[in-house]
Amino acid sequence: MIDYVHGIVDELSPTTATIDCHGVGYFCNISLNTYTAIQGKSEARLYVYESIREDAWVLFGFASKEERALFLMLISVSGVGGNTARTILSSYSPAEVCDIITTENEKFLKSVKGLGTKTAQRIIVELKDKVASLNIQSGGSANQLSNDTGITVSNKEVHDEAIEALKMLGFPPAPVTKTVRTILKDQPDAAVENVIKLALKMLK
Repeated sequence: MIDYVHGIVDELSPTTATIDCHGVGYFCNISLNTYTAIQGKSEARLYVYESIREDAWVLFGFASKEERALFLMLISVSGVGGNTARTILSSYSPAEVCDIITTENEKFLKSVKGLGTKTAQRIIVELKDKVASLNIQSGGSANQLSNDTGITVSNKEVHDEAIEALKMLGFPPAPVTKTVRTILKDQPDAAVENVIKLALKMLK
């Protein structure tokens, strides 16, 4: 079992990271929080969850053990797969996810693509007591990095990268394009991760 990979950040997008460990590239699916935490770094350590199926071997990577632990709790709930859990952790910071669950904010959970009422209710019922054990404090590093990051990129680069990331998360191209363009019209200097976070809250 792989616990973590530590090496050169060879390729990075808002949804994936390739970490070169002594000549072997590990392709990991990541959340937006992890992207924010490692972007701009030449090296990174990602804590790994291996999803092994008959037809695929998929790695999910996380910038912190706490985020991985929260991911594992989410996928333990019936109806929540790896991609849905990643979308939840891209829509909200780990601290926000814990707050949503402990305060039984079903409405916020249902706003995440792929989550219906029954699944949102199961997450709250099954994880309400468990998430407290993670001791993830509000204003933690992932949330702080998201707010403090100042990236200077061209509007077109942000536009294209945000659309591609949202498509990889399972959203159809037409509403994605419309939503991203609306956000950039209002906030032309927005960083790509902020555009994606806003889009995830707007898309249904």
